[in-house]
Amino acid sequence: MTRRKLRSEAWFARQDKMGFYYRSWLKNRGFPQDQFEGRPVIGICNTWSELTPCNSHFRTIAEHVRYGVLDAGGFPLEFPVLSLGETMMRPTAMLFRNLASMDVEEAIRANPLDGVVLLMGCDKTTPSLLMGAASVDLPTIGVSGGPMLRGIHCGNPIGSGTNTISMSEQLRSGQITLAEFHEAEADMHRSHGHCMTMGTASTMACMVEALGVGLPGNAAIPAVDARRNLLAREAGRRIVDLVRDDVPLSRILKREAFENAIRVNAGIGGSTNAVVHLIAIARRLGVDLSLDDWDRLGQGLSCLVNLMPSGRYLMEDFFEAGGLPVVIRELAEQGLLHGDALTVNGKSLGENNAGAKCWKPDVIGTVDKPFKRDAGIAVLRGNLAPDGAIIKPSAASPDLLQHTGRAVVFESIEDLHARINDDALDIDEHSVMVLKYCGPKGYPGMAEVGNMPLPPKLLKRGITDIVRISDARMSGTAYGTVVLHAAPEAAAGGTLALVENGDTIVLDVPARKLHLDVDDATLARRRAAWQPPAPHADRGYVKLYIDHVLQADRGADLDFLVGGSGSRVPRDNH
Repeated sequence: MTRRKLRSEAWFARQDKMGFYYRSWLKNRGFPQDQFEGRPVIGICNTWSELTPCNSHFRTIAEHVRYGVLDAGGFPLEFPVLSLGETMMRPTAMLFRNLASMDVEEAIRANPLDGVVLLMGCDKTTPSLLMGAASVDLPTIGVSGGPMLRGIHCGNPIGSGTNTISMSEQLRSGQITLAEFHEAEADMHRSHGHCMTMGTASTMACMVEALGVGLPGNAAIPAVDARRNLLAREAGRRIVDLVRDDVPLSRILKREAFENAIRVNAGIGGSTNAVVHLIAIARRLGVDLSLDDWDRLGQGLSCLVNLMPSGRYLMEDFFEAGGLPVVIRELAEQGLLHGDALTVNGKSLGENNAGAKCWKPDVIGTVDKPFKRDAGIAVLRGNLAPDGAIIKPSAASPDLLQHTGRAVVFESIEDLHARINDDALDIDEHSVMVLKYCGPKGYPGMAEVGNMPLPPKLLKRGITDIVRISDARMSGTAYGTVVLHAAPEAAAGGTLALVENGDTIVLDVPARKLHLDVDDATLARRRAAWQPPAPHADRGYVKLYIDHVLQADRGADLDFLVGGSGSRVPRDNH
């Protein structure tokens, strides 16, 4: 049988000046000549950074991937890419997701790599790495960094983001002291890893596994559990086989894989951010995933997993209960998944998870006895969001899913911060808070500010939720009756820009309706008087982003990045 030529041989198999060049500079690390002769070269794409606390242990994970690659006869070469730390970056890590994807794509394409292992943890590192790798389409495996251990404060479990939000509101309303607030900071985050709630980081780790790009168990093994390192080593071994068998990422990420992921997202009560990320990843491969797919596939599905922010438990509990394989097995047995979808270990999704057992039924329920019913992402349409808006019903207050209220409008995030704590603010529990200019172009970057804080005057009365609408995103760790991703956004001239204080807004989630009760003639007058906001930048990446970013319903990718260009070796001009 003739051996398939490796992509890296265009660099290393040459017996000329440039072959000397390529091999010699790597030999300064002590690599022997036979390392360059027919061994698959595996790139370990690392998002380690001290500015990304979720990924602070990735040097260790990379070493275990390296061991696995060597075990299987491959040639591992680690390389860094832009790391996106949701907890540190301003104005928002989402602004740089597409930039990081470009870094990943071009780093893979430009270098002598036959396959890649992607190390990702914090929210935007997962989609950015998958988007970049999808555009190159080499054999690829994703390895998530794993969630941190559960937080413990005053003897009780607390979770990233979810309890950050609740405690900040307790501080604002005077229920806890500043010293207690500071003590909880240290109690919450006490190990390596990403958020241990079912926030965006954990959701996207689940998506990696549900898509078939990660090995079984990828989603929930805690970051500091030795089995996380074992999974990394197994990924290193397996990527060598994928290269030898010529299984590019596009063989895994087919439409069926994305449909599986949408339904698994409902089953876990996953983050609304998965919507914009999965659409962007799919479109890099030419899979035309849309909001309609999310609504069609998610309707009637229940949330099986009792995790914060929708429930009470944390990712460590989820892992101990059996993890994502239990959810996948339960959904597959009900005929809700494409069980024959190929995964990176060479088996189908159904085969991988058929024997999964649930050890803690209070953490992971069943389709017949779920944690919450009708919990898929709901897509809303109407004159306020003609291209769609989304809401996560499992995180909302049931009594607010059908609501008519008076708009209280904030023209920007600065306007919100300036007025939200003023007891003179004309707002009550029946009002609908509206935040403008926080979408892809408007913020810029579509920050996680959609779950607007409630005014202290309402918190002090014991009111913990009212309807909130914006073109922004919401942290996956957040909760509430929050309508997000309204498209077109205000900065692009969407109807959201025309809402005024006192307007009546109708929200009807069961009917999938979001309506601004203002007549067309009035809206036309307002539109004629509307002026687009001044640009945020006149140079650099931010200008590039604003000029080319697509709306949320199309994944908020840059228009010129949609569709892949393959793994062509760059021209050699030497």
